[in-house]
Amino acid sequence: MSPSSSENFDRPVPSLPASLAATPSMDAASLAEAFQVFARASDELTQAYSGLQGQVGILTERLDLLLAALPAGVVVLDQQGRVEQANRAALDMLGDVTGTEWQSFAASAFVATDTPGEWALALFPDQAAETRISISATAQTTTGGRIILLHDVTEAWRMRVSAARNERLAAMGEMVASLAHQLRTPLAAALLYTGHLANVQLPAAERVSVADRAVERLRHLEKLIKDMLIFARGEALGREVFGVCDLLQELSATIEPVAQGQQIAFRQDCRAAGQQLFGNRKEIAGALINLLENAIQVLGQGGEVVLSALQEGQQIVFVVRDNGRGIPLELQARLFEPFFTTRADGTGLGLAIARGVARAHGGDISLCSAPGEGSEFRMVLPQAVAESMEQEQQ
Repeated sequence: MSPSSSENFDRPVPSLPASLAATPSMDAASLAEAFQVFARASDELTQAYSGLQGQVGILTERLDLLLAALPAGVVVLDQQGRVEQANRAALDMLGDVTGTEWQSFAASAFVATDTPGEWALALFPDQAAETRISISATAQTTTGGRIILLHDVTEAWRMRVSAARNERLAAMGEMVASLAHQLRTPLAAALLYTGHLANVQLPAAERVSVADRAVERLRHLEKLIKDMLIFARGEALGREVFGVCDLLQELSATIEPVAQGQQIAFRQDCRAAGQQLFGNRKEIAGALINLLENAIQVLGQGGEVVLSALQEGQQIVFVVRDNGRGIPLELQARLFEPFFTTRADGTGLGLAIARGVARAHGGDISLCSAPGEGSEFRMVLPQAVAESMEQEQQ
């Protein structure tokens, strides 16, 4: 044996840790007691688990009862956007939609309306009355799905329509006395002029002049009646999606020659490129033309009218600004009253119709003016609601 080997045998053996070297042995009684403690803990855990299962069952039952009792529709979507669950109210509104892809279904089931957040239900086109639904979505942070809330707001919508109609009827009732005078004056003038045409001794040139005046009064009467019918209807029919800047270009082509004829500068400024509106394009254009013509008629030579459009949040704002003499404060509150006018040839319905069109599209018109500082009319309309519906579905 080599010296190195004998040195290895002579080295002391390392000692074990005290915790391992001095492990006491457990007798049978201690082992049995430990098993009993473990068994009791296991029984307690089993009982606690059973209790939790019972509570979950009770909560689930109560949740089902709550969902069934809710008047609003509740649709639960999974991570893939498919309908996982729907309560009774949702099933009554939409039918059995379980398992369907929500975005595709919603695109075919709902039609955009003039009120943001409200949709017309198009599942049953043969139904007698229109159904209005309010839709909102909430994300589930735990499962990654979404909860869609559906509220039937048909009655509230009908009440709004009825209230607006009653308001218009009340306003028309107040107009009756003024209406008689408004109709009688141009009609009497037209009758007078046409009576002159019966005079055979009237020179040809004067006869043409009298005929032109009679036609002018009759056209004024026709415009007055037409404006009354528009104001009485107060609805925006034939809706479409159209570009804001396209509308401004159309209005510029209509108004610019009129302004030039009055030696008034006109310019337009569209700061809403790519933005869209949903509504009756003809009626919105007519309302803005009323505002523009009103500005042109109160200005003298050398005046300026500016038509601009801009986006503010989820709204499009049309601004008609002039540099005229301004409107006295005591007249501003009455400008939108039907048949109120400060011009001898005015019908007093232009601004009332413009505000009615704006409100029929879910917007409004406001005025900011001060003597010597010009006037600014702002017509605010919601953006195309079709876009907002697409955002809610995504």
